[in-house]
Amino acid sequence: MNEQLEHMAGRVTAGKMTRREFMGKAAALGVSAAVASSIFAQAARASEPKRGGVVKLGSVGGESTNSLDPATYASQVPYHNGNQFGDTLVNVAADGTIENRLAESVEASADAKTWTFKIRQGVEFHNGKTLTSEDVLKTMQRHSNEDSKSGALGIMKGIESMKADGEYFSVTLGDANADLPYLMADYHLIIQPDGGMDDPGAGIGTGAYKMEVNEPGVRHVYSKFANYWGDDGYFDGVEILVINDATARTAALQSGQVHIINRVEPKVAGLLSRAPNLTVHSTPGRGHYVFIMHVDKAPFDNKDLRLALKYAINREEMVEKILRGYGSVGNDMPINAAYPLFDSSIPQREFDLAKAAEHYKASGHDGSPIELRVSDVAFPGAVDAAALFQQTAAAAGIPLEIKREPGDGYWSEVWNVQPFCASYWGGRPVQDQMYSTAYLSTADWNDTKFKNADFDAMLLQARAELDPAKRKEIYSKMGMMLRDEGGLICPMFNDFVDATSNTLAGWETDPNGELMSGQVTRKMWFA
Repeated sequence: MNEQLEHMAGRVTAGKMTRREFMGKAAALGVSAAVASSIFAQAARASEPKRGGVVKLGSVGGESTNSLDPATYASQVPYHNGNQFGDTLVNVAADGTIENRLAESVEASADAKTWTFKIRQGVEFHNGKTLTSEDVLKTMQRHSNEDSKSGALGIMKGIESMKADGEYFSVTLGDANADLPYLMADYHLIIQPDGGMDDPGAGIGTGAYKMEVNEPGVRHVYSKFANYWGDDGYFDGVEILVINDATARTAALQSGQVHIINRVEPKVAGLLSRAPNLTVHSTPGRGHYVFIMHVDKAPFDNKDLRLALKYAINREEMVEKILRGYGSVGNDMPINAAYPLFDSSIPQREFDLAKAAEHYKASGHDGSPIELRVSDVAFPGAVDAAALFQQTAAAAGIPLEIKREPGDGYWSEVWNVQPFCASYWGGRPVQDQMYSTAYLSTADWNDTKFKNADFDAMLLQARAELDPAKRKEIYSKMGMMLRDEGGLICPMFNDFVDATSNTLAGWETDPNGELMSGQVTRKMWFA
């Protein structure tokens, strides 16, 4: 009974159980109203933010080749590093609205072509330099430079000019874009002193935590920055441990080695949720697990072969067996109902072995093995998903061969390099950002090498269209084009499944990304 009460108190502290629920369950356990009321009050007091302690995060997605340069972030550990030491101009809040960070305000011209950000004053970088609008300008200029290879390069393409003027930073667009603030929230666009021009990988920003130890592929240690401008960031320090193996990551949480983990495997999520000292958080959103083909490389430059593979994948089976229900079926496009202006009338591509065989025959492929590279760092259960794909493809006469790759180096040597591999996307708050980041012809993160002038033109047209109904129609055509012409095989949209120790409080559901959209170490605290 004591364990059950402790678990219930932990849920109260974490904001997951009301007084009425607690009192009812306590009564069922035979606890008197007076005692239950006292326990509830103590747990409720613990839900008020407290400062102190060092929190440890066990994360997949770290490699020995990782850099602290925000332009290079392509996996989870670099993403979480950036959220410790850095800030963007704005964030996207859990409810989808824009939340000001280093920008105190954002204003647009009537035609939505010129956007002005008032830069917060008195903010200090970790090296002692005071933030200015020039730092913002140079940051944006660096990410606009082709040589930076920035993951934000695609979304910077629509900017015609930029200017720093006193407390203000402004951008002028070639075409109107009502979603521009969402683009500025991209996690690559961390504001750095002098834009990071001198040393982009120094790990110096304006964030809540200051870098102390940087051991790529092993661990990253931070201390609370004494002159941090914000009122969040309740811990004295943060340690990020790279734990790419899912079993080891789960064991680390269960043993108390870490307090937080990401990427809980769906096959163990139910069992883990029954542990009295832990809480599993499942958050539906825009994330999707994918297999990506480079449409400019043989044999994937053949549309019939691409369609054969798309029809040969059993999406329902993958959601059931890989996600264990923690997600939904995908449709070979990166957009789902979580996005504004989603067109639900787009037909769902079905599993169809006859059509797969028909397209495979039409492709004229020579029957040699089609190599799919995969690693479990791509997404939880990726190797098993590839095996399911291989079986159904074989039933259509398609010779799919699986090549298992090591986790270390996967994001630098396989993804965006090899012509067919497993991957994932966390999604973006709006369709423009998702398409601009990964499907615009000039985007550095165009990982299917999809380049279509008509698609690019529609993207620009959608940005300039302020009528939501017309904009939705354009996005629908873009989605259909990608679904039928592109190199994306998207069998499933995943929930973000994370887990935390009940020694922590303050969890908030956020569909924008894993671990409260990366804000977990800023917004949680030790109860």
